[in-house]
Amino acid sequence: MNTVASSLDARSTVRGLRERVIQTLWFEGVGLAIVSLPFSHLSGVTVGDSLALLLTLSMAITFWSALYNTSFDLIERRLTSRVASDRPPCWRMLHTLGLEASALVATWPLVVTLTPLGWREAFLAEMGLTLAYAAYGFVFHLAFDRLRPVLAPVRRSLRQGDGPAGDDTDEILTVSIAP
Repeated sequence: MNTVASSLDARSTVRGLRERVIQTLWFEGVGLAIVSLPFSHLSGVTVGDSLALLLTLSMAITFWSALYNTSFDLIERRLTSRVASDRPPCWRMLHTLGLEASALVATWPLVVTLTPLGWREAFLAEMGLTLAYAAYGFVFHLAFDRLRPVLAPVRRSLRQGDGPAGDDTDEILTVSIAP
């Protein structure tokens, strides 16, 4: 038997770098389009200043998001033997709230530095952004997982004599496990 084929690990059931980049860029791009105008209106800054601030926050969060999402997927896979696209609503909520809460802590000082807002006002602005992005993130990741499910390898042993040379071999198939 082929020992390589029989030892599948968690890395083969999480999004690869290409998929993670696509996911992150779509998330941040659509988020900027949705949030910039309302943030400008509610914070009293110009649309240009709002877009500049949110773009800066987006760049910071883009790097954090990729790290957080990959880590969360690996931990979830280890704890539940489930891939991200099969995540139930309670785990989606935990994922979203954890990402947004940690992003708030990481970006709060940026809001203070880049706006005329003090620490308290910046925290309230960040809370508003966090709530908006948490709701958006839940919907976005649910939709993304349905449109681009994780492809998981499946181990299937061939019966003796079915292999190319008539020997016992293992074959790896890649299948979509989304509903």
